[in-house]
Amino acid sequence: MAEVVVVGAGVGGLAAAARLAAAGHRVTVCERAPEVGGKLGLLTRDGFRFDTGPSLVTLPQVFADFFRETGDPLEKVLDLVPLDPIARYRFGDGSRLDSCADPFEFRRRIDDAFGGGAGSDWAQFWQRAEKIWDATYEPFLTSTLAGPRTLARYATRLNDLATIAPGRSLRGLARTYLRDPRLQQFVERYATYTGSDPRKAPAALASVPYAELAFGGWYIAGGLRRLADALLARCVEHHVTIRTSTEVTRITANARGVTGVLLADGGRLPADVVVANADAAHVYRDLIAVPSALRSLHQTTPSLSGFVLLLGLRGRTPGLAHHTVLFPPGRYDEEFDHVFGDPGRPVPDPTLYLSVPDDPDVRPDGHEAVFLLVNAARQGTGRGAVDWRTPGLAPRYADQLLERLAERGYDVRDRILFREIVTPADLEAKTHAIGGAIYGTSSNGPRAAFLRPANRSIVPGLFLVGGSSHPGGGLPLVTLSAQIVAALVGPA
Repeated sequence: MAEVVVVGAGVGGLAAAARLAAAGHRVTVCERAPEVGGKLGLLTRDGFRFDTGPSLVTLPQVFADFFRETGDPLEKVLDLVPLDPIARYRFGDGSRLDSCADPFEFRRRIDDAFGGGAGSDWAQFWQRAEKIWDATYEPFLTSTLAGPRTLARYATRLNDLATIAPGRSLRGLARTYLRDPRLQQFVERYATYTGSDPRKAPAALASVPYAELAFGGWYIAGGLRRLADALLARCVEHHVTIRTSTEVTRITANARGVTGVLLADGGRLPADVVVANADAAHVYRDLIAVPSALRSLHQTTPSLSGFVLLLGLRGRTPGLAHHTVLFPPGRYDEEFDHVFGDPGRPVPDPTLYLSVPDDPDVRPDGHEAVFLLVNAARQGTGRGAVDWRTPGLAPRYADQLLERLAERGYDVRDRILFREIVTPADLEAKTHAIGGAIYGTSSNGPRAAFLRPANRSIVPGLFLVGGSSHPGGGLPLVTLSAQIVAALVGPA
């Protein structure tokens, strides 16, 4: 039996803690915040409940595996609701496309929306995306990362290497198969699921729309925060010690490996194994000095962040689906020029993403809880960054986004009961994610995914889980990172 300390109680940390405790280890979780959940946050106000982080569940089988392998099955713990449409997309010319998990129905919807053989083009792209998924899921997403050696392993399997198209961007792949610029834009947006620029993100990210559209998009009744609650309950079932409002200031180690953690209150917890569920840059810069790991991180581009408006609205808004994506009328590239530019700038006319659950548990009767998100440069200065703490910037930008929403047909300004603003600076302060970069490092560049920090550190006994480490960000991937780490540590 190992003494395990998990630093951070995000989804990855809680899932790792539950798996390791179920495997017979003694586990303590230390969380700096007064509550667990990490980026899977919750804000409540005046009878409204807002998920402040992820708003969509994909790859439900990942969560089914976790709950089945650690106790009661998923269906006894959470009520997953399939969404149709998964999202409603409205393009700059006013055309509309509702995505869904039925491939034949989705192809019909594409033909109805765009005509001109667009559905046939999509079928060709879909076949390629499926091959990419098959080539990457088992050997990459569910296995430990060996840095560039992982790509070298692909080189020995020429069919797989050709399938993932190294050196080609997601944009390049989309434009190879899809003639309609709106369908290209639909695919390119999935690069932002990894905090990346579609012009630089690898073609392998075609696996992202495949995962969503093949296995469906899901909502958790009561809000996605229920997932964090369920993970916490599973930890408690396995006698994990949860210490909230407990900040780890240092991971200690000697020549043989980790020895424990130091706490902000002066305390110390001994450990044979430390699992860091924190931004990798924070871990290697602030918690334990690993110069080689920091040098590797400096070779990557930080992911984009997000600017969020939480709106309590009087009444209901016709035409909005559970998830609605409103593309700008201008050039899509301008969004990424601003976010990743030198310096970064607030996007004047961004893609607007709205999540409006039709769930009585999250809003008073006859009202709406609206989550509005736009891509944003991270907190800071210089390339790809904006100082969101500049006085007046956040409220001015919030006003601008509401104006853009009105221009796209949804003027809600006279129905706002209250609004809450969450900037990249707020995300950084709450989660210790450097600059509020949601996904740690981006996938900008052909080798970027293989340069993501590995789950096993070069420091013996130190492991990383969460969105900034392998296999990446998003609820299913951070849950897979916990599965990988539990397998690396092994049973007691």
